[in-house]
Amino acid sequence: MIPKRDFGRTQIDALFTPRISDWQIDESFVTSYREQRRQFLLKRLQLQTKIMLIAGLTLTAFFIWVNQQPQEKIYAFKIGFLIEFFILVCSLLCKTPLGRRYPHIFFLSLSWSVTCVVQIYTAVLFNFVEPFTNIWSLMFITQATLIPVLWRSHLISQLGTVVFYLGLYLIYRPQFRYPLYFYVENGIYLFWTGIICVFSVYLYEKLKKQEFRARQELEIAQQKSEKLILNILPAVIAEQLKQEHTTTIADSFLEVTVLFADIVGFTELSSQTSPPQLVEFLNEIFCLFDELAERHGVEKIKTIGDAYMAVAGLPNHRSDHAIAIADMALDMQLALAQFSQEQNQSFRIRIGISTGPVVAGVIGLKKFAYDLWGDTVNTASRMESHGIAGSIQVCEASYDLLKEKYYLEKRGLIKVKGKGEMNTYLLLGTKTIKQ
Repeated sequence: MIPKRDFGRTQIDALFTPRISDWQIDESFVTSYREQRRQFLLKRLQLQTKIMLIAGLTLTAFFIWVNQQPQEKIYAFKIGFLIEFFILVCSLLCKTPLGRRYPHIFFLSLSWSVTCVVQIYTAVLFNFVEPFTNIWSLMFITQATLIPVLWRSHLISQLGTVVFYLGLYLIYRPQFRYPLYFYVENGIYLFWTGIICVFSVYLYEKLKKQEFRARQELEIAQQKSEKLILNILPAVIAEQLKQEHTTTIADSFLEVTVLFADIVGFTELSSQTSPPQLVEFLNEIFCLFDELAERHGVEKIKTIGDAYMAVAGLPNHRSDHAIAIADMALDMQLALAQFSQEQNQSFRIRIGISTGPVVAGVIGLKKFAYDLWGDTVNTASRMESHGIAGSIQVCEASYDLLKEKYYLEKRGLIKVKGKGEMNTYLLLGTKTIKQ
């Protein structure tokens, strides 16, 4: 017996199961994009700290050189050392679990350690509260160039710097050295520098997000396409077609077992049932057979009207090909009986099995299909068409492989179209309990 299933499922659903809802795709996109952005932010923060350490050294060396007084040189060295210390601390913290989890916090810390530390140091030691807008602008441009993500963090960084400076101004109430227009001019330059930096980061991140979504949608489409191909062709054949870029693949197999199954009375049923309902019945039955084929490791070849064709032993060789087909045939009978009972119908199946050599492959230019050729295929078809409704008829070659493990009843010689008289057997059941 097989477990009950939803008989209303369509073939398209079966091709792409398990299905992924839109909200699951969106949630997956957000999660994966945030993770990629976080990794990008961490790498760029480490790069920025290295560049800033080098830049800080050059500026410190410059100020030590230009200042003539020893005391001024000491002050320049202390300021440079303090900034380098904070940058180095941020760099080390970015490598910790806390830094890897909250990189945006260290982004702000790195920014403010440069823009605010100098202001605090000079205000405390020298009562000097002139705004260092050149350092601020350099910091904003550096971060926008090296870390063009999280535009809100860039905006917070800039606003935080300005607010912090205004706090110092309110505390110290300094007398400015230059005319008002000088500060207004620098303020305008700083304002537009900040706006351009934030806007450029916003546009860059928007573009990268679109690219990431497009790439993810392409990957999903490729996965669906791959799944669709694997539902049409065996995996080995699909891989051959992709690698060899050919439309003709044919391989010989010395021994496989082929199954043909036909629903008895389906033609008569079609005159009593509406076409949509008829097709729905057929789809549900064949979906059951597909599940059985997957369970038993059997390769479904095709359906022809109300006939179902499958094979075991190819494209990957297996020594128990006849056993696999026999097990599937017996389960097909049970599955159809269960389905008929549930649907209040009287479906019966006629199955034919044959063992022998075949040629299998893909031919033609369009609408690829994996198919079999050879006398074994013809014999299996004849075993089905000359069989008995509700029975499984096998040829003598299949009988020889199954007689030790299955109950088979000799039907005797029957006249087979195109084959003459053949000795056939009916498969009744297994002698052992299947695990």
